[in-house]
Amino acid sequence: MTFEEFILEAREMGASDIHLTVGAPTVVRINGELRKFKELSDVVVNRTILSILNAEQEQLLTQGNDIDFSFELENGARQRVNVFRQSGRLACAIRLLNDNIPTLEDLKMPAVLTELAEKKRGLILVTGPTGSGKSTTLSAMVDYINRHRACHIITIEDPVEYRYVQDKATIHQREVGRDVGSFSDALRSALREDPDVILVGEMRDYETISLAMTAAETGHLVLATLHTSGAAQTIDRIIDACPPHSHDQVRSQLANMFQGVVSQTLIPTADGKGRVAALEILIGTDAVKSQIRANKIPQMESVMQAGARQGMCTFHDHLVRLYKRNVISYETAMEYASDKAEMEKALNMTAGF
Repeated sequence: MTFEEFILEAREMGASDIHLTVGAPTVVRINGELRKFKELSDVVVNRTILSILNAEQEQLLTQGNDIDFSFELENGARQRVNVFRQSGRLACAIRLLNDNIPTLEDLKMPAVLTELAEKKRGLILVTGPTGSGKSTTLSAMVDYINRHRACHIITIEDPVEYRYVQDKATIHQREVGRDVGSFSDALRSALREDPDVILVGEMRDYETISLAMTAAETGHLVLATLHTSGAAQTIDRIIDACPPHSHDQVRSQLANMFQGVVSQTLIPTADGKGRVAALEILIGTDAVKSQIRANKIPQMESVMQAGARQGMCTFHDHLVRLYKRNVISYETAMEYASDKAEMEKALNMTAGF
């Protein structure tokens, strides 16, 4: 079996990831759960991992570096790869990316995400843990812009995951490590490249966060990801990443440009055939911006609870909504609830108990 056939078989199974490890079983992740895939000898696993590296990457790996890159099959299907060593042996994690960029409707996202994608300027953040579908949601938003607006889109990614087919927009995709040295370098350059929309694959450090906010403040629409677990925590994370003496200024700056945060987690569907995004959505209304300026972040949850008309919702409320629509089971809603007593009460009311 060739490596390409190996990847195609995993895709046919509906896998999202493959884990190859010398000295351990090869496993795939399907609907969030790991399953054994193939019985491969250590020699075959080692040879397979090395076969997807070029000479420069192999040398970097020998020097003790982890390797991040993407590669394409002959049919155009793309994969994101991380190669590393553990216990002195080679291992790699392969993320199987969608062949086509799904629409927001395909992802069953609420209409407010389309409204966010229609914004002309400001900062939009999609957050969540690793593997929660952030990149897919952002790509769907960018492709919506591509199909509806004649503008210049620059994406900065590590690595590039989805290839866009230009429609109304002109799109330049820059890969960190290949086209540019870092996210911050790419952002500095982007401001001189006449962009309308900038996608930042990840806001990892203060410099990148600062440049992204500057871009949003100067009239661009900036979409980015952060590894945070909730909307309010995202606001805190941005502020805390900045020097303490500048926090008041950052709050004011963030309040002026903030358009929204979409925090998501993928959870199993009731039919056991897939996963659905459970969301927490915070929209940059006047009330929200006022609370950011006043450093009243803990009160954001009550604003989200009261902001359903503007498209806002808490994670708790969205779990209840998914249960009401029979998308997820009672057990799943309880498992992912942060306040299990409140969730039990809400679900029992829904069920008419």
